[in-house]
Amino acid sequence: MHILVKNKFLYYKDYKVKCAIGKRGINIKKKEGDLITPRGTFKVQSVLYRKDRVKKLKSNINKIIITKKIGWCDDSKSRKYNKLVKIPFDYSYEKLHKTNNTYDIILVLDYNMNPIKKNKGSAIFIHVIKKKYSATKGCVAVKKKDLIKLIGQIDKKTIVKII
Repeated sequence: MHILVKNKFLYYKDYKVKCAIGKRGINIKKKEGDLITPRGTFKVQSVLYRKDRVKKLKSNINKIIITKKIGWCDDSKSRKYNKLVKIPFDYSYEKLHKTNNTYDIILVLDYNMNPIKKNKGSAIFIHVIKKKYSATKGCVAVKKKDLIKLIGQIDKKTIVKII
Protein backbone atom coordinates (compact mmCIF):
# COMPACT_ATOMS: atom_id res chain seq x y z
CA MET A 1 0.00 0.00 0.00
CA HIS A 2 1.16 3.48 -0.70
CA ILE A 3 0.21 7.13 -0.56
CA LEU A 4 0.74 9.12 -3.74
CA VAL A 5 1.19 12.90 -3.82
CA LYS A 6 0.81 14.34 -7.32
CA ASN A 7 -0.45 17.63 -8.76
CA LYS A 8 -1.55 19.02 -5.38
CA PHE A 9 -3.61 15.92 -4.58
CA LEU A 10 -2.97 13.09 -2.14
CA TYR A 11 -4.21 9.62 -3.13
CA TYR A 12 -4.62 6.54 -0.96
CA LYS A 13 -6.56 3.52 -2.25
CA ASP A 14 -9.77 5.07 -3.66
CA TYR A 15 -9.32 8.16 -1.48
CA LYS A 16 -8.37 11.48 -3.14
CA VAL A 17 -7.96 14.79 -1.28
CA LYS A 18 -6.58 18.18 -2.17
CA CYS A 19 -3.24 19.03 -0.54
CA ALA A 20 -0.76 21.87 -0.24
CA ILE A 21 2.90 21.42 -1.15
CA GLY A 22 6.07 23.51 -0.97
CA LYS A 23 5.99 27.06 -2.31
CA ARG A 24 8.49 26.11 -5.06
CA GLY A 25 6.67 22.89 -6.01
CA ILE A 26 7.83 19.27 -6.12
CA ASN A 27 11.37 18.70 -7.29
CA ILE A 28 14.72 17.32 -6.25
CA LYS A 29 15.39 18.90 -2.86
CA LYS A 30 18.92 20.21 -2.66
CA LYS A 31 19.20 22.27 0.52
CA GLU A 32 17.65 23.35 3.80
CA GLY A 33 15.09 26.12 3.36
CA ASP A 34 14.63 25.84 -0.44
CA LEU A 35 10.79 25.64 -0.09
CA ILE A 36 10.67 22.51 -2.26
CA THR A 37 8.68 19.36 -1.49
CA PRO A 38 11.12 16.57 -2.30
CA ARG A 39 10.35 14.15 -5.10
CA GLY A 40 10.89 10.56 -4.02
CA THR A 41 9.68 7.53 -2.14
CA PHE A 42 9.57 7.68 1.66
CA LYS A 43 8.46 5.67 4.68
CA VAL A 44 6.40 7.01 7.56
CA GLN A 45 8.59 7.14 10.68
CA SER A 46 6.10 8.22 13.33
CA VAL A 47 3.00 10.22 14.16
CA LEU A 48 3.34 13.31 16.34
CA TYR A 49 0.17 14.85 17.74
CA ARG A 50 -1.28 17.34 20.21
CA LYS A 51 -3.22 15.32 22.77
CA ASP A 52 -5.09 18.47 23.83
CA ARG A 53 -6.40 19.00 20.27
CA VAL A 54 -6.79 15.44 18.97
CA LYS A 55 -8.83 13.29 21.34
CA LYS A 56 -8.92 9.95 19.50
CA LEU A 57 -6.19 8.94 17.10
CA LYS A 58 -6.13 5.33 15.98
CA SER A 59 -2.81 4.33 14.47
CA ASN A 60 -0.58 1.31 13.97
CA ILE A 61 2.39 3.68 13.76
CA ASN A 62 4.49 4.83 16.71
CA LYS A 63 2.74 7.87 18.26
CA ILE A 64 4.52 10.66 20.13
CA ILE A 65 2.66 13.40 22.00
CA ILE A 66 3.72 16.95 21.11
CA THR A 67 4.50 18.99 24.21
CA LYS A 68 5.93 22.49 24.67
CA LYS A 69 9.30 20.86 25.35
CA ILE A 70 9.97 19.24 21.98
CA GLY A 71 11.09 20.64 18.66
CA TRP A 72 12.69 19.55 15.38
CA CYS A 73 16.34 20.46 14.78
CA ASP A 74 16.87 22.28 11.47
CA ASP A 75 20.45 23.37 12.17
CA SER A 76 22.98 21.39 10.14
CA LYS A 77 25.75 22.34 12.59
CA SER A 78 24.11 20.16 15.24
CA ARG A 79 24.59 16.41 15.69
CA LYS A 80 20.81 16.31 16.16
CA TYR A 81 20.11 17.77 12.69
CA ASN A 82 16.80 16.49 11.28
CA LYS A 83 15.79 14.88 14.57
CA LEU A 84 13.31 15.43 17.37
CA VAL A 85 14.93 17.43 20.21
CA LYS A 86 14.09 18.53 23.72
CA ILE A 87 13.89 22.30 24.15
CA PRO A 88 15.43 24.58 25.18
CA PHE A 89 18.10 23.53 22.68
CA ASP A 90 21.43 25.16 21.79
CA TYR A 91 20.93 25.05 18.02
CA SER A 92 18.19 26.23 15.66
CA TYR A 93 14.95 24.23 15.81
CA GLU A 94 11.32 24.45 14.83
CA LYS A 95 8.75 24.47 17.61
CA LEU A 96 6.19 21.71 17.19
CA HIS A 97 3.76 23.00 19.84
CA LYS A 98 2.17 25.83 17.81
CA THR A 99 -0.69 28.18 18.52
CA ASN A 100 -2.15 27.51 15.05
CA ASN A 101 -3.37 24.02 14.17
CA THR A 102 -0.85 23.08 11.44
CA TYR A 103 1.07 20.76 13.75
CA ASP A 104 -1.89 19.27 15.63
CA ILE A 105 -1.02 16.03 13.78
CA ILE A 106 2.21 15.28 11.92
CA LEU A 107 3.22 12.25 9.88
CA VAL A 108 7.02 12.26 9.93
CA LEU A 109 8.54 11.01 6.66
CA ASP A 110 12.04 9.52 6.53
CA TYR A 111 13.39 12.16 4.14
CA ASN A 112 17.15 12.69 4.66
CA MET A 113 17.31 10.30 7.60
CA ASN A 114 19.32 7.27 6.57
CA PRO A 115 21.96 8.61 6.37
CA ILE A 116 21.40 12.24 7.34
CA LYS A 117 23.24 14.62 5.00
CA LYS A 118 24.02 18.09 6.35
CA ASN A 119 22.15 20.98 4.65
CA LYS A 120 20.09 18.64 2.43
CA GLY A 121 16.87 19.56 4.24
CA SER A 122 14.96 18.43 7.26
CA ALA A 123 11.46 17.83 8.54
CA ILE A 124 9.39 16.68 5.61
CA PHE A 125 6.01 16.12 7.22
CA ILE A 126 2.44 15.51 6.19
CA HIS A 127 0.56 17.91 8.46
CA VAL A 128 -2.63 19.98 8.76
CA ILE A 129 -3.23 22.66 6.09
CA LYS A 130 -3.39 26.37 6.64
CA LYS A 131 -6.50 28.13 5.37
CA LYS A 132 -7.01 28.19 1.60
CA TYR A 133 -4.34 25.52 1.01
CA SER A 134 -1.51 28.04 1.14
CA ALA A 135 1.92 26.70 0.21
CA THR A 136 4.17 25.03 2.79
CA LYS A 137 7.92 25.33 3.36
CA GLY A 138 8.34 21.90 1.74
CA CYS A 139 5.89 19.65 3.55
CA VAL A 140 2.62 18.17 2.33
CA ALA A 141 -0.52 19.42 4.10
CA VAL A 142 -4.14 18.20 4.13
CA LYS A 143 -7.31 18.88 6.11
CA LYS A 144 -7.20 17.64 9.70
CA LYS A 145 -10.16 15.27 9.25
CA ASP A 146 -8.48 13.75 6.17
CA LEU A 147 -5.20 13.27 8.03
CA ILE A 148 -6.97 11.55 10.94
CA LYS A 149 -8.75 9.20 8.51
CA LEU A 150 -5.50 8.47 6.64
CA ILE A 151 -3.55 7.72 9.82
CA GLY A 152 -6.22 5.22 10.87
CA GLN A 153 -5.70 3.24 7.65
CA ILE A 154 -1.93 3.19 7.15
CA ASP A 155 0.88 1.34 8.90
CA LYS A 156 4.69 1.23 9.07
CA LYS A 157 4.86 -0.52 5.71
CA THR A 158 3.00 2.29 3.94
CA ILE A 159 5.12 4.08 1.35
CA VAL A 160 4.67 7.75 0.48
CA LYS A 161 5.51 8.50 -3.14
CA ILE A 162 5.83 12.17 -4.11
CA ILE A 163 6.00 12.80 -7.88
